[in-house]
Amino acid sequence: MAIDRRKFLGMVGAAGLTVTLADSAHAAGNIHFEGYPDSLGVLFDATECIGCRKCEEACNTVNNMPAPEQPFSDLKVLDTERRPTEKTLTVVNKYQPKGLEHPVFRKLQCMHCKEPACASACFVKAFKKTPEGAVVYDASLCVGCRYCMIACPFNVPAYEYDEPLTPRVMKCTMCHPRLKEGKLPGCVEACPKQALTFGKREDLIKLARKRIEQYPDRYVDHIYGETEMGGTNWLYISGAPFSEIGMREDLGVTSAPELTSGALALVPMVTGLWPVLLTGVYAMNKRRDKIAEEEQNEAVSSALAQAAEKAEAELKKQLGNAEVAHKRKIEVEVKKAVEEALAEKDKEQAQDQKDEEES
Repeated sequence: MAIDRRKFLGMVGAAGLTVTLADSAHAAGNIHFEGYPDSLGVLFDATECIGCRKCEEACNTVNNMPAPEQPFSDLKVLDTERRPTEKTLTVVNKYQPKGLEHPVFRKLQCMHCKEPACASACFVKAFKKTPEGAVVYDASLCVGCRYCMIACPFNVPAYEYDEPLTPRVMKCTMCHPRLKEGKLPGCVEACPKQALTFGKREDLIKLARKRIEQYPDRYVDHIYGETEMGGTNWLYISGAPFSEIGMREDLGVTSAPELTSGALALVPMVTGLWPVLLTGVYAMNKRRDKIAEEEQNEAVSSALAQAAEKAEAELKKQLGNAEVAHKRKIEVEVKKAVEEALAEKDKEQAQDQKDEEES
């Protein structure tokens, strides 16, 4: 039976409504995730960082990244504000806050949110929050939609646009494989000034609060990442306002899944409907092709029938005017022309059937 376009769109709409209702009900039941109780993290103290880029070099080595165009010993790169890329998972930037004579350096990398925006936006679950605190990525699941890049409030994930066959989304993993082995993240291990401290997140918050209380003139009274976007496993303390060292202060304390649960409920619906949509379109196209073929065959048969009728009429006319000696010859020639036309048509139909069976 032919698939009517109106009926097909109606089926898609009905399916969409069903999935939307189901996913909306699921989204409405979202529960705020308080984080793994013993998760690990890193505390970055901007008052201790000297901008040596040792952390960048260690990250490059540990993750087997390509060598940079400029050596890590070249500190001139600090004069230009940078962000993590697909080839550089962490960078250090230099800032000159108002009222300070000396610059302030800040390390950028994945913040490893307690409730990651990248994971909530990923409908194939290529991103996952681990009990260790790291947010990791499974390239084998990724479909390259890059929703994670749009969702991340810290502008961290980067895409391998120069990899035509197997592009990946690249970001810091907090050296998760090393954590599983009981080792420190590469950047923490390489820092010569102890600007990076690794440990349990709750202990790092206590340490940060203690430093702020002991040296109130040295630090801003805030631990960045304790509550931002529901909390992160990478924490910051600083002597300069966070807004003056390139950090967003407009994120609030609500996690990404809470902010986007309604909108993200539509993603599985769209994903689930694509196979239905494409199957329907394919069926309609096949049906259209079949109808076109039938119409073509009918047109050819009709043309041949008309040609035969004209030939017979011409035969009668010729027979009436020609001599008896030529009657048989004319009849044979006309019939031969008709038979050749029919034979050619049979040949074309046989070839079409063979092509269809082979495809």
